[in-house]
Amino acid sequence: MIEAYLNLLIFVILMVGTPGPANLLVMIGGARHGVGKCAGFILGLIGGKLVLNIGFGIGLGLFLTGQPLLLQILKFASAGYMIWLAVQSWNSRGGGDADRHQFHFRQGVIVHPLNPKAWVMVLLAWTQFAPELGDARMQLLLVPVTFAAVQLVCHTAWCGAGAAMQRAIPQQQLLSRALILLT
Repeated sequence: MIEAYLNLLIFVILMVGTPGPANLLVMIGGARHGVGKCAGFILGLIGGKLVLNIGFGIGLGLFLTGQPLLLQILKFASAGYMIWLAVQSWNSRGGGDADRHQFHFRQGVIVHPLNPKAWVMVLLAWTQFAPELGDARMQLLLVPVTFAAVQLVCHTAWCGAGAAMQRAIPQQQLLSRALILLT
């Protein structure tokens, strides 16, 4: 079981640590506000992924694979939300009230449930790695907790990288727009 868990851990580190919508959003937040002011957003990201993981662990994935129309609606909702976030960030001048509200728990918690990369990584974790971790209770404990721990480290690191970039490139709007284009 230790080898199976290490396989899951390596997979989660590689998936969560690589660029994607959540990491680039948290990097923008770090560039604009610093790590401390993005803590709620980071906790929201973790909470949203926990919801996905627990949902998949209790059978949501099996249900959704039999609902192609619902999957299509989720894909469009995902794309729409990511575009909305990008437009909000693009138009923001930084530092205003509207900009500050963008990086709170509420905004973070919805990112992963509407993020196609998050769905794929959770699906792969549950289908390829979870079965080797023991019974359903052990799987339901290890998979979500592993994601949460790795997210805390990786999202905080991405946020810190954004804060460091802000110090190196002080033109906040230019930096934010460059990061949005990367997303």
